[in-house]
Amino acid sequence: MAGKVVAVCRGAEKGKRKESIMTGFFQEGVGMVGDAHAGTDKEVSLLLKERVDELAGKTGLTFPAGAFAENLLVEGLKWADCSPGKSLKAGEAVFQITQIGKDPALPHSYNYCGFSLLPRFGIFARVVESGAVKTGDEVEWIPPDGSSKVEKK
Repeated sequence: MAGKVVAVCRGAEKGKRKESIMTGFFQEGVGMVGDAHAGTDKEVSLLLKERVDELAGKTGLTFPAGAFAENLLVEGLKWADCSPGKSLKAGEAVFQITQIGKDPALPHSYNYCGFSLLPRFGIFARVVESGAVKTGDEVEWIPPDGSSKVEKK
């Protein structure tokens, strides 16, 4: 297993933290059903739990799942493996990474307790295969050849 879903988070409004829910449905070409960012160019946002833990260690603060407006909080993936074009499967859904972070030239107003991780460490993806994702699901890389066999690391 390459990693696992720590939390699935959804928010009805942009610019606010997302709430942790047990299961979410991710629709191809749309994103997470019921989320404010569904249908945008950043359909789904993922954040590595290790980045949140690093910030918590530096600040002494705790950050609840969804605090940084991420849809999926995942652990166990290597940051160096996360790059545009790569695909991963979480639960029943398949995602393709479209970008890492946000354009630093654009203003980003959302923060939680004065901190914002998505502009630098956000992993943005599009849904390429619809399906449900729930807390505790495995997250695995899809081989670049597009075969259905999931890559084990």
